[in-house]
Order: sequence, then structure tokens, then C-alpha cells
Amino acid sequence: MRTYDFAAIGLGPFNLGLACLAEPVDGLDGIFLEARDDFSWHPGMMLADATLQVPFMADLVTMADPTSRFSFLEFLKRTGRLYKFYIRESFYPLRAEYDQYCRWAAGQIAGIRFGRHVDRVEHDGEAYVVTARLRNGDTETYRARRMVLGTGTQPHVPPALRGLDGPVIHTADYLTHKAALQAKRSITIVGSGQSAAEVYLDLLEDIDSYGYELVWATRSPRFFPMEYTKLTLEMTSPEYTAYFRALPMQKRDELLRSQRQLYKGISGDLIDTIYDSLYRKQVHGEVPTRLLTNTELAGAAWDESRGAYDLELRHTELEVPFALESEALVLATGYRSHVPGFVGPITDRIRWDERGRYAVAAGYTIDEQEQIFVQNAEEHTHGLVAPDLGMGAFRNSVIVNAMCGREVYPVEERIAFQEFGVPAPARTEVPV
Repeated sequence: MRTYDFAAIGLGPFNLGLACLAEPVDGLDGIFLEARDDFSWHPGMMLADATLQVPFMADLVTMADPTSRFSFLEFLKRTGRLYKFYIRESFYPLRAEYDQYCRWAAGQIAGIRFGRHVDRVEHDGEAYVVTARLRNGDTETYRARRMVLGTGTQPHVPPALRGLDGPVIHTADYLTHKAALQAKRSITIVGSGQSAAEVYLDLLEDIDSYGYELVWATRSPRFFPMEYTKLTLEMTSPEYTAYFRALPMQKRDELLRSQRQLYKGISGDLIDTIYDSLYRKQVHGEVPTRLLTNTELAGAAWDESRGAYDLELRHTELEVPFALESEALVLATGYRSHVPGFVGPITDRIRWDERGRYAVAAGYTIDEQEQIFVQNAEEHTHGLVAPDLGMGAFRNSVIVNAMCGREVYPVEERIAFQEFGVPAPARTEVPV
């Protein structure tokens, strides 16, 4: 059986970026296994006007290799849209455009295998053996010296709402259920991030045509914008990552909770667009919509006879419970990393922290042999850079260099002006 240098499981933007960066490297032989039949990036949120929250340079490869033939600008040139993108004068690609770009890149990588659902990963004493199931029920086996786990995150449903009956959906499936939602008399969106705002605006624009009541409720004290100032952006840096990694686990977890607005907030332009839409509509009369802050959804019950939810809510600052009725419920409650079931046979080779999460080393490995790498599963160890598209090429540079045992892609060690830890002694010499 052929033995690959590495097998990558899952094909989101991060493992796709790895495929693009590994492709031109002589002597690096990898296989990429994806359960879906083609590349698809958040299809349920592919709204027509939605853009990335990062500039086009946060593509699959540019921050590692600006000359790569897999860059976003190369894609635009090949598809005849480079000048149109230039004239548009926006650094932020449309989300649908980014999805097209990723599909274009994936179509050029010979080592990608779609329609392979990985059931099991074992170690035979020398290498990893991956068993994948095909659509027709057949299985294939691959052997590799290293693994790269890029299975991504999964839609998160709060414990109080798990197993809830009725037409409840997560924003991950919004477009699939949009028509059914708009047939209801009332819709409630729960959450305060970018996805919640995009769904709210999309439903708000059609509220006059369909006549439903639209409620947007968030536990946060306000609909906060993502902080995007330049010195804050320096926290997506090797220096801050190293500082964050050195903190005790409890402090890291506390920091992540306090830093949500740095990477889970709403783009400022979208907040302004929502306000302008509300203002424009109210000129012609009251708009049947409510925006509720400091509002926690404590529970919900589906009443089949009425075709509606009874929502148990609580105002978090006033500590006052109250109730609402809604015929539809949309959860914009984010995503969480998970440990895929196929790693069961190799759990003894993986390092775990006290809370049952991967204990991820500085170089993104989770085993003592430094043979199993992870993509976007290290937020608790590396901080807010883990899900950032702009840092994907950096992480992949580290991974490629480690697998090759040499510097294939230069990795920046210092990019920030500010210092995050205890400062080193300042120079006191007076220039002569």
C-alpha cells in the first residue's frame, strides 16, 4: 500500500490552503479526504450581499507566498474579474465570490478526494491507516506518516434547547429554510454575532412583503461591532499567540470569553445598514420588529396545537423573567470545535488537557511524536487567531515546514509594534 507523507481529513479553507501550499513542494506527498461531494463553504449563509470580514489578502496562500498561482488575485485574473474587483474599490470579497475562489483552487489539486467519509484512523506501528467510506458503501484505505485534522467546527445549540421540537433551525441552515420561515407569522432570532445580523437584515428587508413579526434577542448588553482597529489587529500576531499560549489554562479561558467582540462581533457597516433600513421603513409606519438586548433564552417549548414556541426569557441585568410567543426560532448561537469520532482508536496517542480538549503544542501538533496536526481546533491554546482566515496561511507555513524538516515558507516571528508580556529592559544608552 502506498504511504503518503500526510493525510488531511476535512476540506475547509484551512486544509484547502494547506493543499495549495503543499502542491508545489517537491517531495511532499499528501492526500486530502472530504466527506462532501465538492467544496462548500457555509452554503446556508451564502447571502447575496454578504462579504468576508477580512481583506482579500487573507486568501488561501498570499500571506505565505504572494507569488502562488493559487492566490485570490490569480483567480480574479483567470476568471476575467480582476479589473472589476479593482474598480469596485473594496478589500472585502463577497462570500459567494470567496466560495467560487476556493472551488477554483480545489479543482486544481490532484490529491483531493471528495465523497470520502472517514470512519476510522488507526496506527499500525509505523504509520496511520485511514479507512474512508464512499457513497456507495464501499471503503478505501489510505496510509500516511502524519495526520492533519481539519474537520472544522459544528453548529452549537445551547443545552436548554437541545432536542427541541418544531421548526427550530441554526443559521448554518438558514437559506434552506428561508421560504418556510417567511411563511410564519412571527420569527425570533437568538444571538448577536455576524450571522445573526445578516439573517436579521435579510428578513427585515422582506418584512413588508410577508407581514411577519421579527424579533432579534441577544444576551449581550448591546449589538456590538467587531473591533477592527489596527493595534487590536496586532493581537492576530505570532507575538500575541506566544504570550497567550504561556498563560495558565484558566486565564486563557477567561480571556477568550472577554475577547468575543474582537472576532465574533458584527461588522460596523452591517450595523449601520440595519439601522438605516429600520429608519427608512419607519418613515412609512411602524415596523413590526423588536430588538432585545440583555435577553437570555432560558428555555423553549413547542406547542403543536398552536404551531408556536413559548419562549422563556430573562433580562440579565434586571434579573426579570418574561415570555414571548414565536412561530419560528432561528439560533445564531455560533459554532464549537469537536473531537471527531474517527480518532477513537488513536486517543492514546493524543495529548489532552484537563477539560478533555486537545493539548495543542506551539507547532499545532497534539501528540508527542509531532505527527498529528490540527486546524482551527486550538482556540483554547492559541487564542483568537485559530478561526481567523488571515492566519490560516501562517499556520500552514508552520505545518509544511515541520513536515519537510526545513524552511519552505518563511514564518514571521515578530510583526507587532506593541509588547504583550512584561517588557524587556529599555535601552538607556545615549547615542554619541
